[in-house]
Amino acid sequence: MQTRLAFEYILTPKGMVRDQALVVGADGRIERIEPRGAGPYDGFLAIPGMPNAHSHAFQRALAGYGEVPSGEDSFWSWRDAMYRLANRVSPEDMFVIAREAFWDMLRGGYTSVAEFHYLHHMPDGRPGAQMGRAVIAAARETGIRLRLLPVFYQQGGFGRPARDEQRRFVHGSIEEFCALLSELHGVDLGLAPHSLRAVPAETLDKLLAATAGIMGPDAPVHIHISEQRREVEECQAAYGATPVTVLARHVTLGPRWNLVHATHATDAEMQVTRESGAGVVICPITEAYLGDGLFAAHEFVSAGGRIAIGSDSNCRIDAIEELRLLEYGQRLRQERRARLATSAGLGMPLWQLACRGGAQALGHVSGALEVGHFADLVVVQHEASALRGHDVDTLMDALIIGGSRADISDVYVGGARRVRAGVCHGQEQSAHAFDEAVRRLNAI
Repeated sequence: MQTRLAFEYILTPKGMVRDQALVVGADGRIERIEPRGAGPYDGFLAIPGMPNAHSHAFQRALAGYGEVPSGEDSFWSWRDAMYRLANRVSPEDMFVIAREAFWDMLRGGYTSVAEFHYLHHMPDGRPGAQMGRAVIAAARETGIRLRLLPVFYQQGGFGRPARDEQRRFVHGSIEEFCALLSELHGVDLGLAPHSLRAVPAETLDKLLAATAGIMGPDAPVHIHISEQRREVEECQAAYGATPVTVLARHVTLGPRWNLVHATHATDAEMQVTRESGAGVVICPITEAYLGDGLFAAHEFVSAGGRIAIGSDSNCRIDAIEELRLLEYGQRLRQERRARLATSAGLGMPLWQLACRGGAQALGHVSGALEVGHFADLVVVQHEASALRGHDVDTLMDALIIGGSRADISDVYVGGARRVRAGVCHGQEQSAHAFDEAVRRLNAI
């Protein structure tokens, strides 16, 4: 059965088109784009849904906690608060938290998510796939497109054993990890060696070979890298080189690889990343939240680098705001304006750049409103205050500079409407369950 969705404006790879309709097939893919003809519009402005290339859904329950200063507060002290939460979450809690996070993502302009899932075992440390299955169930209920990235985690730092509070993350062997992968069904899988802190570089080749038979040789690979200066310093002490350099020495980087953060990557490391075809996943809100620093996105993109964005800690979920902070961070770094803009302005090229990069990071045929791609799209309302006084040439610029998730009306995944007039079906019940879980899990 076909679905036909007509809009006053549609953002396509060739630019903005007017009075057109998307014809969506039973498989959720766009079969053709044709003149609207008679009949009402289904919305004002349709743009590709943003792929969320990096998420830790369970951390949605941590937002607003751990904000009282404690000594020399940093990413590393924040981790202690995160560990306290992580060791309390049950599979039932995981479902409630992930469902709320995924609804929030849909309302915030994301239509797919790469879930970097390392909260594996039961609270008492018993192994099992219950936690991963809870994430999968939450994605199914909300309708968001999921790429589950089970995380391989072996140690607590460079050459250091895992701490007791990390026991839920750790697998004793690659074979044990592969057994977990074999229990996760009905979902697109990818691989996530957590970081060089948590996975010795010498084991990466074996990990890639062992998992290829389960998820395929071309499945996406995501890894945290060069997020914090202390991480870089410890890597240099352990290997005599910085993290991306160490990674490139031990594996063959390529288009399936996605370096999450890469905040403190050197110019030479960024060149290696670009030339290999690997991408960088930037999470501006979380990187500001944790005080990580600013990735040199302007230089990387200007030289042809591929980027995607992610909501990471999910302390604030808004794809428009992520891109605005990405652009503003570059302005602050270089004390100049329009860093990620082109001759077409800021909004259209930046949104499409992040959508293309995100789609590749997730390994999905999405991120563009064109024939053959999934009809994953976000509809911006005509009444959006940020768009008042703007025409087709500056609509997207206005959205990035002055807009927010509040300006999104409807969201479709595979042509199926998941958000209507800013509301998700069942969101009130979900919010109530989430509220109870957050209060209980964060109680002292």
